[in-house]
Amino acid sequence: MAENTKPFPKIEYVLFDMDGLMIDSEKIYTDVTNYRYIDEILGKYGKEMTWDIKAGCMGKPERQAGEYLLSFFPDIDLTLEDYLAQRNQLQDERWPTVPLLPGVKKLVHHLKAHDIPIAIATGSRRRNYQMKTAHLQAVFGCFGGKVICGDDAAHSIKGKPAPDIFIIAAKELLSRDVGSVGELITEKQKEERRMGLVFEDGLPGMQAGKRAGMSVVWVPDYNLLNVDYSGDERADQILKTLEDFVPEHWGLPPYPLHDKHI
Repeated sequence: MAENTKPFPKIEYVLFDMDGLMIDSEKIYTDVTNYRYIDEILGKYGKEMTWDIKAGCMGKPERQAGEYLLSFFPDIDLTLEDYLAQRNQLQDERWPTVPLLPGVKKLVHHLKAHDIPIAIATGSRRRNYQMKTAHLQAVFGCFGGKVICGDDAAHSIKGKPAPDIFIIAAKELLSRDVGSVGELITEKQKEERRMGLVFEDGLPGMQAGKRAGMSVVWVPDYNLLNVDYSGDERADQILKTLEDFVPEHWGLPPYPLHDKHI
């Protein structure tokens, strides 16, 4: 997928996805669902979640992702409720060990040190967010509770690729005048959205960020680059890892010289 070649706008606030972007949770999702463990969910039926299927699950709320996954296996005797119950039990055992991905700690600490407004917009359930991040507070504590989760009752959030979660995070958590979901917005509000930068790893999340009118840095698993995609949205920048992000390209303060090669 070709990225945007236009000059990058000056950024004033940053929104992070979490799963697969900040933490290596996608490996756990895949391992639990597939046959890597002989008694795991799809493995018991001799089935596998391929990357074409996984691409459509990433970033979606739990139930929506589960329904999408199971739609590819109509011949197996597994209900959505049974699938979610089995998956959640297996995942809960692994969340306390999930590691940060490269470049995350450095970037979050850098933005925090320079008072750049930051928030998390994740399709993950709130209870899962807490389990995934409890042991990683050196990073996630930097957000000061500015986190929107897919099941937050205070908001009626359509899952990615709908733009809802990023618009709500910018408006409710960072007090940016970006307008409301589903309503006409002014030119000033459009400009305010263009000042936002979304970090995403999922294809639906990249689409959601662009549909929100924000810039998107896409950090996909290399497998996603081979997934057929015919949508109109294009990431503004594609990186292999957050370690490759250069803040000053986006009008953000540069890393200190001694951090350039960390």
